[in-house]
Amino acid sequence: MQIGGSVSTKFALLGGCRVLFQLLHMKRNKSNAARAAKKKPKKAESSGSSNESESGSGSGEETVTITPEKKTKPSYNSFEQFLSHVQDQRLKAAANVHEFAFRKKRVRVLSSASDVKENCNGGVVYWMSRDARVQDNWALLFAQRLALKLELPLTVVFCLVPKFLNATLRHYKFMLGGLQEVEQQCRELNVSFHLLLGPAVERLPQFVKDEKIGAVICDFAPLRLPRQWVEDVVKALPAHVPLTQVDAHNVVPLWVTSDKQEYAARTIRNKINSKLSEYLTEFPPLIKHAYGNVKGSRSVDWTAAYEMLSCDKSVDAVEWAKPGYTAACRQLYDFCTRRLRHFNDKRNDPMADALSGLSPWLHFGQISAQRCVLEVGRYKTIYKESVEAYFEEAIVRRELADNFCYYNEHYDSLKGLYSWAYESLQAHRKDKRSPCYSLEELEHSRTYDDLWNSAQLQLVKEGKMHGFLRMYWAKKILEWTETPEQALEYSILLNDKYSLDGRDPNGYVGCMWSIGGIHDQGWKERAIFGKIRYMNYQGCKRKFDVNAYVMRYGGKVHKKKES
Repeated sequence: MQIGGSVSTKFALLGGCRVLFQLLHMKRNKSNAARAAKKKPKKAESSGSSNESESGSGSGEETVTITPEKKTKPSYNSFEQFLSHVQDQRLKAAANVHEFAFRKKRVRVLSSASDVKENCNGGVVYWMSRDARVQDNWALLFAQRLALKLELPLTVVFCLVPKFLNATLRHYKFMLGGLQEVEQQCRELNVSFHLLLGPAVERLPQFVKDEKIGAVICDFAPLRLPRQWVEDVVKALPAHVPLTQVDAHNVVPLWVTSDKQEYAARTIRNKINSKLSEYLTEFPPLIKHAYGNVKGSRSVDWTAAYEMLSCDKSVDAVEWAKPGYTAACRQLYDFCTRRLRHFNDKRNDPMADALSGLSPWLHFGQISAQRCVLEVGRYKTIYKESVEAYFEEAIVRRELADNFCYYNEHYDSLKGLYSWAYESLQAHRKDKRSPCYSLEELEHSRTYDDLWNSAQLQLVKEGKMHGFLRMYWAKKILEWTETPEQALEYSILLNDKYSLDGRDPNGYVGCMWSIGGIHDQGWKERAIFGKIRYMNYQGCKRKFDVNAYVMRYGGKVHKKKES
């Protein structure tokens, strides 16, 4: 049984539809006379194709669907123009989220409460976790939609825990740096922002009670621990406070794409692509909130936040990646204008500057994958192959990883492997490993393989590793450790400790693919690997200039000392 399964039974679309409908069109219970009807702002002119509204309001609203085939290369010539262009696209979609046909299937109800009670003057809370940004955030947009309907204040809350899995100071600095920008942007939009120090189950319900909050919206993460947080909060919230969840991370909501673990990209691809015309839409803007007043409110004590951390502080921040939404947009702008043209031909070459480099910002939710796809898609008329290749990775492969981690509770264990892979590894469990390295030797790049050592050095110094090399890196760990279990443990630990995009579904699936054949097929049987796909040094030399890479990162050959 999957962790969080008891709550998941409430998430079934048929079971939750009635409550969800009430939440989407919730009216605040009032004993006094109803307010006079307010004139709604004129709907913004939209472009592109439209679909029938799914808002359930019967209003006949239409939503703009951005199809890559109909886009042309935008005319911006600077980063500032790029930012203006992005905001213009939001305004073309709608003047605000209240005027936007919000897809109700992005939302699912977690609680039994179905409306907002009287005397909840604290308003609506968005419990931010996986998606730490203001704009292009379906969860925050839904929270503002609800707050505008109820004419109540809007608050964003982030619960900071002092330690999280193998996260280090490197990760916390990146996350907190992004949250400081969130606080600033929230203040500019008259939205309160609170950083609560401690676990959500302890701090969030108390905040809801103290502030007389009427409803809570949260974002979605497929991993065990965040799911447990959500389940605990559902139980701890006051019974009358509704809590809903919005998948703000995937283009197509995970529960819409599939209700089971998909075997491979080929089994999920059509399920996703068939729904892109419906879900790959432009975002409306998060606007200045009309209710409440944050002027003069207390700012977050960021010094206190850093002081409460108990994570590993030996791994510090990197220089190349600055945190936050603005830095993420600059990375996206640079990719679109400089590197995208090379993506199709050069993405498997670690020496070529062809990748987006967006994974840290995507992992921490500081930029939306959907925004990245929308902007890259505007270049399809001139870089068709590169755009299609990017879509495959940014949509299909990324959402396949979420699918695996959500529907397979053993996403980081050999128990989660397909039977053919597990049996094959078992059959070669006793094969001789020579050499066999310890975790310390691996962590400090002391193997006989200068390419592997260089990749590990890059991971430690820069917090990243090229995707092609990360596959080679993990497969060599399988070859050099005592058991497949140890290989998986070491690869996950090292990736989570040093990589800025560690502790992510993509990382777990990457290690499980390399070591356990997840989403792959059986290959020619060989020692240690069994039928798991094999990679070697000579194969890398055929792909790229290994010597140049080794010279760049300084990996050396270390002879294994005989014990």
